[in-house]
Amino acid sequence: MASPLADWPFITDPSFYAVAVPAVLLMGLAKSGFGAGFGALATPLMALAIPVPQAAAIMLPLLAVMDAFGLAALWREADRSLLKLLLPAGLLGTVLGTLSFGLLPTATVAGIVGALTLVFLAQRLFFAPRPDAPAPPRWLGFGLGIAAGYTSFVAHAGGPPVMAYVLPLRLQPIVFTATMAVFFAAVNASKWLPYAWLGLIDFRNVATSLALMPLAPIGVWAGLRLARRMRPTLFYRLVSIGMFLTGVKLLSDGFRG
Repeated sequence: MASPLADWPFITDPSFYAVAVPAVLLMGLAKSGFGAGFGALATPLMALAIPVPQAAAIMLPLLAVMDAFGLAALWREADRSLLKLLLPAGLLGTVLGTLSFGLLPTATVAGIVGALTLVFLAQRLFFAPRPDAPAPPRWLGFGLGIAAGYTSFVAHAGGPPVMAYVLPLRLQPIVFTATMAVFFAAVNASKWLPYAWLGLIDFRNVATSLALMPLAPIGVWAGLRLARRMRPTLFYRLVSIGMFLTGVKLLSDGFRG
């Protein structure tokens, strides 16, 4: 006998929601900046139940809602000079992701991002920069911005590459949060047409996004409150922990793929 939910337009499998609900909440925290390192875990976590491209497509409308909340709260506090460097690079990364979609397995991309994330964290742990060390060169920021746009397009995992450049700048937590919010809002907006062109946006995926939509603002709201009240040292320590967990998860996904 067929399930009475079989004809519903969205995914009804309980195992999907067991991973999708925490994935959406993690991404909300990431959008606030408080859990910035954890955001790249969202799509791989959801991909435990469905294919990665479908997980990325379901996340995209949710990201639009989260971006709207983040921009409304943080637009004025973003670092404009930093965005002038990173935004063109991130959008170029989206173009590269569109043109190369399907050529490089998602698991390979995940493994590369995970390995680079762990290398970056190890470098900061064992060769920590001096407080008076100069900022990283701008050419490095442009290159990592491209990498962030590309990995964000493939699996919404653009956080680790761009944070490898931004974290050493030692911005105030709220400025860091606002700058990342504006950067990824623009990158995510640029994905809509390519995702539709590639056939990733369909009625079932959008309906599933709508079913998850009430969760979208919760993580953003909670993270924003914490980001405004937390000491910079603790804030960046939590970001690093999130990046470490992300690196391990993405690297293991690469090996399994």
